Amino acid sequence: MPDAHIHRHPGPTLAVASIAAFMTSIDMMVVTTALPALRRSLGGDVGALEWTVNAYLLAFACLLLTASGLGDRFGRRRVFTVGLAGFAASSVAAALAPSIGALVAARAAQGAAAALVLPLTLTMISEAFAPESRGRAIGIWGGVTGLGGVLGPILGAGVVQALGWSWIFWINVPIAVALIPAALRFVTETFGARQRLDVLGLVLASLGFLGISWGLVQASDRSVGSPAVLVPLAGGLVVVACFLSWERKTHHPMLPLPIFRNARFNVANTVGFCIYGSLCGAVFLTSQYFQIAQHHSPIAAALRFMPWPLPTIVVAPLAGSLAAKHGNRRFMAAGMAIQAVALAWFAAVAHADTPYVELCPPLVLSGIAIGMVFPAFSSEVVASVRHDQMGIAAGANATIRELGGVFGVALVGLVFASPAAYATAEGFATGFVHAIWACVALTTLGAVVAAGALRWPVASAVNAEPAVGAPVVGG
Repeated sequence: MPDAHIHRHPGPTLAVASIAAFMTSIDMMVVTTALPALRRSLGGDVGALEWTVNAYLLAFACLLLTASGLGDRFGRRRVFTVGLAGFAASSVAAALAPSIGALVAARAAQGAAAALVLPLTLTMISEAFAPESRGRAIGIWGGVTGLGGVLGPILGAGVVQALGWSWIFWINVPIAVALIPAALRFVTETFGARQRLDVLGLVLASLGFLGISWGLVQASDRSVGSPAVLVPLAGGLVVVACFLSWERKTHHPMLPLPIFRNARFNVANTVGFCIYGSLCGAVFLTSQYFQIAQHHSPIAAALRFMPWPLPTIVVAPLAGSLAAKHGNRRFMAAGMAIQAVALAWFAAVAHADTPYVELCPPLVLSGIAIGMVFPAFSSEVVASVRHDQMGIAAGANATIRELGGVFGVALVGLVFASPAAYATAEGFATGFVHAIWACVALTTLGAVVAAGALRWPVASAVNAEPAVGAPVVGG
């Protein structure tokens, strides 16, 4: 991209991109605190409630790569503003949903619109800032994005109790509408490689990921060996294999597979998958734990959530700057290890009658870890590829981490769910602890992968220019 783009309105671009990322991240998990209210108002079992989260995450994940391609071809600012308009419209549909099925459909539309917004925010920031200041900017963006994912249940709880569940969607509308003229005024239009859209790749990826996620969600209500679980899982894996085969052969792939020969890129994606999976899974149940197992109101549950996201606000910008100087991989490894310890601590003390003073410290520690990990792996993604590949790299990373979110929610649903899960406070707390230990295992996997990269040589430059398929290490 031309250097002239780098210094035009970097501050306002960061503000617009961060607010948009915050809004779309909040809506990934905003319904979690509202789930008890949704059960009472619209009905639905655990599987249906999971789909109010997974419909958003799945539509989001399946369309992220296509959104990045559209941005490269038609202009990132243009596609970004179209996504904002779609997000506002689908939020209205969600607020007016008369049934759980209608809400799930609206949530899928929200996720599709968010896919046009979130990955382009990282690319726009990377274009707006020079390399020497990009790390801190991405740190702020990463912290705000991670904060939104954790803060969603808190804001949702307050809004649900004060105004009703539909208002967790109404509040999106003025924000999204206000961001459109701000983006047109301050964000410089940029383009990437304008190649033909890979329609077959989009269809195969969407169907494959849908099958896998559907099977995981069905496992919450059935045995793992049930045909209702195995058939969509197996079908999804077969279709994903077909997708990879097609991407290897087509001249215009939506996901150029040689980019995954880059070791730095792979580590960052693995860390993103694991941190999103463990975080989304833990957040999905923790808001319900405070309400159902500990008998707190939505507002009281929200207040008990506060120590979780607050450290992220302080830690993320600082971690982004330090990671740019001392290596992203160090912050990824340390942050993932701290997150695993924090979740294990939380699981060890969480019971139906646990005093809050015992639950608060691991939440604070987890917030610190999130602030370390999010900017580090986000910076590593754009630092590990050539400048002209940043758009597709950001889209691929966003796809992988959001699929991690789908996997995390499905995983905790599988571990947690039982006929007596909602019957008593003790039953809920028991299932909750088992589910959090599953999140610990996922986080530990990410920590091991990140730690394994610490022995690699340190890379000497940001956005180095190796061939796409070169196995680059370091950073």
